[in-house]
Amino acid sequence: MTKILVADDEPDLEVLIRQKFRQKIRQQEYEFVFAANGNHAIEKLGENPDIDLVLSDINMPEMDGLTLLGELARTNPLLKTVMVSAYGDMDNIRTAMNRGAFDFVTKPINFEDLELTIEKTAKHVTQLKETFQAIKENNILRMYVDENVLNFMGSREYETSLTDNETIEATVAFIDICGFTAISEKESPDTVVKLLNDYFDVMVKEIIAQGGIIDKFIGDCIMAVFKGDFHLDRAIEASLAIRKAIAALPQEKTFAPQVSIGINSGEMISGNIGSVTLKRLDYTVIGDTVNTSQRLQSAATSGQIIITESSYEKVKQSFHCEKIGQVMLKNKQQEMVLYEVLH
Repeated sequence: MTKILVADDEPDLEVLIRQKFRQKIRQQEYEFVFAANGNHAIEKLGENPDIDLVLSDINMPEMDGLTLLGELARTNPLLKTVMVSAYGDMDNIRTAMNRGAFDFVTKPINFEDLELTIEKTAKHVTQLKETFQAIKENNILRMYVDENVLNFMGSREYETSLTDNETIEATVAFIDICGFTAISEKESPDTVVKLLNDYFDVMVKEIIAQGGIIDKFIGDCIMAVFKGDFHLDRAIEASLAIRKAIAALPQEKTFAPQVSIGINSGEMISGNIGSVTLKRLDYTVIGDTVNTSQRLQSAATSGQIIITESSYEKVKQSFHCEKIGQVMLKNKQQEMVLYEVLH
């Protein structure tokens, strides 16, 4: 059901809308809420947080439509507003569009045009909601915008999931496409970007299949995080699948794709890291466990999946590994015993 707030001081409009859309109201496709001015509209929004779109007159007492539009842009940035105005009011229409109005209809209202406009706007709102629901449900898309959008989402549980900082047990994998820098120097930008996206797509599918989260793309490398039960095992399973899938891809003229992978498991801090000034935060993990995973990837050669001795002890019954020996990793004071995961 699409829930629509109509803000207009003409008392006859409510009757007219209920008559024109009676079938859709009866079939519970549309639900209308009515307000006599901008102030009243804000009250109604407070009482009905599930409103999908606003249909607002421009000329209203107490608070006009343009002022209401500004308030909605500040407090409900995902709520879409369709403005209503007379034919001769083009200056106000232009102002409304510049302030973020989604669309406009003119008076006297053509109800066929209004229905099409409502359908188009409702479809857009649905797409936005699905996008943000995906962010909530799938950590792979944890990319955040400013505070107003988070407030709009309304759910306390959702807001908490975005702002909680905690110490967790998890596994981090750094997966690098070996030698890709060389091909980027020889091929056209379009070719380079297409190839990289194709490789990433293959890698992401395997990570998702094992319940992993794409924390970030770093150049030609993916940082993936695995949480929950058997997170280390699942990270290794994903890495083995990625190595096999990448090796099976067609070879380019001067480039045969391979990956080098570092995996580390342990305690890390999970939270929103970034700049409040830029209003740009990334939900990520940080700590020595993460840094060591990146160092392991740097130590790995083409086709290698490298883990630490402590990780090996946890998975040696499930995976065939081969001891590499003691290796000095960057920024580590002591050598570490490393293992390569074979299969």
